[in-house]
Amino acid sequence: MSSSIETEILNKYNLTTLYPAAWPEEKDAADEDEEFEQPAPKATQKPIRRSQSRYSVLEPGRRLSRHIPGAERSKDGVETLVQKDEQDPLGMYPSVVQVLRAKNVQVEDDIKLRNRFLLSSTTFSPSLFLSQVHNEASTDALLSGLDFLSRSIEKKSASLKVLVESNFDRFVGAKATIDRVYNEMRAQGKESLEPPRAMPNNRARSRSSFSGRKSSANLSAGIVEAVPPEKKKNALVKESEYGVHGIKVPLTEVAVKAEEVWGPALNGREREETLKSILESVEHHRGMFEVGSAIQEAIRHKDHETITEEYKRARKYADEARYIVEQATSAQTSLTDTEVHQVIVTARMWSDVERQVELFKRDAWKRLTATHFTQLQTGSEESKSDEYLSLISILLELGVEENPIWAWLLSRYEHLKLHINTTCQRAVIEIEILRRHLSNGEKPSLRLLQKHLRSVPTSGNISAEPSKLDTPKVIEFWEHVHALMNTLLSTKGGLLAELIEYWEIAQSFLSGRAQRNLPTGYHGQSSVHHRLSSENKAELERGTAELINILRDHLFSFFADPPIEDVSLLFSPLPPTSPTPTTPRTPLSAALSPMPQSATRSRFDPSKVPPPSPRRGETWEKYAFWPPYSNALSGSHYLSKTLVLIGTAANELASLEVPEPGGGGRIDEALRMLVGGVRERSVQAVCAAWNTDAEKLKVLEDWTRNVDRKDTTNLPQRFLAVQSFLLNNLQKILYVEASSKTKIDIVVPPSNKLLQMVRSQFVTSLYRTLSGMVECAERGRKALGDEFEVKSDDLTIDEQNDHGANEWGRVDANKKSIRLLLTLANMSAFQSEITPTLLNLFETLFSVQLTDETNRIRDVLSQLDSQLFRSYTRPHATKIHSTIESGIFSPAWAPRPDAPDRSVADREPSPYVFTVLLDLVIVHTESSTTSAPLTPRILRALFESTTSSLIQTFQSDRLPTVSLPQLMQATLDVEFMAQTLATYTTEQASQIQTDIYQVLDQKTDNAARVRLQDELGNLRVVLKRLREGTKVQFACFRRGNASIQADLS
Repeated sequence: MSSSIETEILNKYNLTTLYPAAWPEEKDAADEDEEFEQPAPKATQKPIRRSQSRYSVLEPGRRLSRHIPGAERSKDGVETLVQKDEQDPLGMYPSVVQVLRAKNVQVEDDIKLRNRFLLSSTTFSPSLFLSQVHNEASTDALLSGLDFLSRSIEKKSASLKVLVESNFDRFVGAKATIDRVYNEMRAQGKESLEPPRAMPNNRARSRSSFSGRKSSANLSAGIVEAVPPEKKKNALVKESEYGVHGIKVPLTEVAVKAEEVWGPALNGREREETLKSILESVEHHRGMFEVGSAIQEAIRHKDHETITEEYKRARKYADEARYIVEQATSAQTSLTDTEVHQVIVTARMWSDVERQVELFKRDAWKRLTATHFTQLQTGSEESKSDEYLSLISILLELGVEENPIWAWLLSRYEHLKLHINTTCQRAVIEIEILRRHLSNGEKPSLRLLQKHLRSVPTSGNISAEPSKLDTPKVIEFWEHVHALMNTLLSTKGGLLAELIEYWEIAQSFLSGRAQRNLPTGYHGQSSVHHRLSSENKAELERGTAELINILRDHLFSFFADPPIEDVSLLFSPLPPTSPTPTTPRTPLSAALSPMPQSATRSRFDPSKVPPPSPRRGETWEKYAFWPPYSNALSGSHYLSKTLVLIGTAANELASLEVPEPGGGGRIDEALRMLVGGVRERSVQAVCAAWNTDAEKLKVLEDWTRNVDRKDTTNLPQRFLAVQSFLLNNLQKILYVEASSKTKIDIVVPPSNKLLQMVRSQFVTSLYRTLSGMVECAERGRKALGDEFEVKSDDLTIDEQNDHGANEWGRVDANKKSIRLLLTLANMSAFQSEITPTLLNLFETLFSVQLTDETNRIRDVLSQLDSQLFRSYTRPHATKIHSTIESGIFSPAWAPRPDAPDRSVADREPSPYVFTVLLDLVIVHTESSTTSAPLTPRILRALFESTTSSLIQTFQSDRLPTVSLPQLMQATLDVEFMAQTLATYTTEQASQIQTDIYQVLDQKTDNAARVRLQDELGNLRVVLKRLREGTKVQFACFRRGNASIQADLS
């Protein structure tokens, strides 16, 4: 099929292609010109009712125009003379539309664009036609086309010339008639003094022309008649508005009436059409209209994911509208009504979205710079730590000029700096107020100290209760200090944890790990914020080092400086902070001012601020961290825990490996100084309190038997428990138990100075305790002073605390001998068990050898033991000596036999012998019931003292000679006592006994000696009889060695 035939077919059937895929929509609406009369329906059939618009009565009637072949009708039914396609005016192509279709210029649906290529259109554009249809034509082709166009024009002109020549008379007649009518209408109503000239060649009027009008021939009279007003107002002159002045008023009235009648109907139809178009537009762009409300709802619910999705959707709509405008601009074509409407709707939508997003970004900046999570807050840690990342992500996704990562890091730095300073300053003042309350209060009594010292359990399996180590107010002080340390240095919820986490977050941002999951924004515009510069890195390092130094300085100042004087800061308001940013354009200025920190809880009344501590020369007055009148137990316990926190914190901070500002390396040395300074001050304070407590450790003696070792009191075990408690805590202070994450250990071994301080105080406390034991044994309650409130004598028993205790454990401490015996037993326990245990513990804990101290302590213990032993035995020895002297020097001593036949050896022991033995029985009973292991030692000593008294008495000048009865009596007395106390005989006693016989032998004559030898047999009989006779009375002296050894063990 030739191209000319194709063109003919397309024009004939008004088609755009030879192979249409769908019926054109404009063909669905039947036009009045194409309607035809349908045959009348049969009478039996009901007329079909077609749905019509309520305004169909206003639709125009049938048009009388006829179709022009190839003419085109627009969608609104307007018919034009422009055809759908034409032949190439230059004669090269049979169809212009086909050429454009081949060149991918879509003109089938765009009528305005197509008309610019058709010569029959008034909008024909030669330049566009040549640039698109003949863009590949050569110069010769264009010249030949120009010839073709010229010939076509000449051909059409020749046709018009023939038409004009053949109808010339008609054209001339029509022209003359038109001119005459125009002149008549123009001249009608004009007042003129001259008659009009007759027109030459005036032709007769056509009968059909203006038959209703009078002839103007009457105007040829010499005088012009007056023009009627009706004619004057219809004249084609300016004054009569060119003939319409007469009908203007009626037309206006008719228009008003028509508007009154048909206006509402016409306006209703217009509104209907408008609403229909609006509804169609809304349905077509429903998603676009929903974007604004969806973003508003998402912002209200803080749904960042929905905000991002809706913003992307809005941007997509905006990009589509922008593309439509750019395409029209590049093609130099105007937009269609639909496109214009889409662009306008999109612009309004985008303006609303941009406004909401800008407000959201401002709020996001405020929230970002105020997002400072802590472990102390409620909520899960993940939700808190993810909030700033969520805000950074949404800001990067929406697009911002400033870097939200850097803004948050700066705001976090300022928040931590303010938080550390405020927390430390206010906490130190709170501690000082507590310290002043304690220093202005009453000094704890010895009874309270006794209670606290006894609170340390003697069993190694039981831990001491911190609340019982000191008075409630002192414990409150220590708890406050410990709470401050936890707030600052805890790795779980403290400021240290926040600082470490801040550095780790900064490192993750510097290395780029944290940005892996962050969005890059629209077309990657936010990717520039994913990188932190080297200046940012240096500033972060300086800031983190500054935070570490601030924390370190506050800690060091608290432990190293004396108590502060000014406490007014606690009662002043918190410093105001700068406002948060109100625009995302300036986040950095607001990022340096974090949200106000919540006020520290204040438990103090501003109207009751205590005065400064009075100066009494107490050792604790120079320590801000030590509560007044605190004992060493509570101090060492809490300071050991504090040193662990500080040491761990120092190692944690060192593990960050933050460079020192100025390129001076890391801050390891400053942290070492912190740990060393705090440790030294803590050891000094504990040793000072220990020295004070050592003078009062004698209050541990309650004269109650120990459960496990009944021959001693509770003092040795309690002393061991107290000293072990102090030594263990001091070891924790000196050798801080802190783990290290780096090769560089911040906690260095203690200096020899500190070790010597602890070593000296340990020995001093032992000496003072032993001296206090002896003093208590010698003086009783007087050794403790008047302030120790007791009911009888006892240092002894706290009736309230010991109520219900085992009655057997209590002893009568009113008797000095009982106190001496128990103290001797305690001293023996110190020598054999307590002191070696403590020395070994000290050497193990502090890795030192106490060789010299061990020897000195052993000597001191021996001296004190001898002193106590003499204190106990001297009164008994003196009494025995007096009894022996009075008995031997008595005239009734050594009587002669009553009967002559009675043997000299047949006699009874002297009365003083039974008196001495009874005294020893009493001593034996007292010692064995008080402290059985001491009985053999005491009896041996007293037996030696007895033999010494005997030899001294026999050597006395008051007994110059010894007669036979005296010799026999002395021999019997000495032998009877020796046999009765044979179990407690010592080498010294045996030697003295031998010496006694020599003294007696020296003071007697030879006859008496010979007679003594003769009577020895009888003497032995008498001694045997006496031994058997006193077996029951002196059975306590006749226990075997096995029982004695058992007592000793």
